[in-house]
Amino acid sequence: MQNAEFRPGWKKDVYPTKQFIYDSISEKSLFIATINSAITGSMVMNHVCSDSYSNVQWNVSADNNEIMVIHALAVSRDFQRKGIAGKMVEYAIDFCKDNGMKAIRLDVLPSNIPAEKFYTKMGFVYIDKIQLFYEDTGLTDFLLYEFALN
Repeated sequence: MQNAEFRPGWKKDVYPTKQFIYDSISEKSLFIATINSAITGSMVMNHVCSDSYSNVQWNVSADNNEIMVIHALAVSRDFQRKGIAGKMVEYAIDFCKDNGMKAIRLDVLPSNIPAEKFYTKMGFVYIDKIQLFYEDTGLTDFLLYEFALN
């Protein structure tokens, strides 16, 4: 993603780390999109979120085990603008509904305008702007989004 036209603010080997990817594979929370055996996109989806999420006034009242959080959604540069990210989020929505989740949540850096537009287009609702600490960004403002599944 470091050469992408619109970078999400990730730093190579800081986020996502190789260990994050390995852990996501072993926890079965890494989802990939493929075309003819080529990996075209990936995302991690699990119940893990910043502790600060608990201080937010979400539209959907739910415990962590009743929500999923999308992390590190990315599409290979060669396959961007082909609807792959949309198909992945549609899959996430169906997966979460099938597994009895109440909502999908995520956070986006304010400078990642394409992601903001994309998630809004997919039906996510802007909730709040809060400061979160992540290893790759330090303490930084993030925009929170939620997709209600009920």
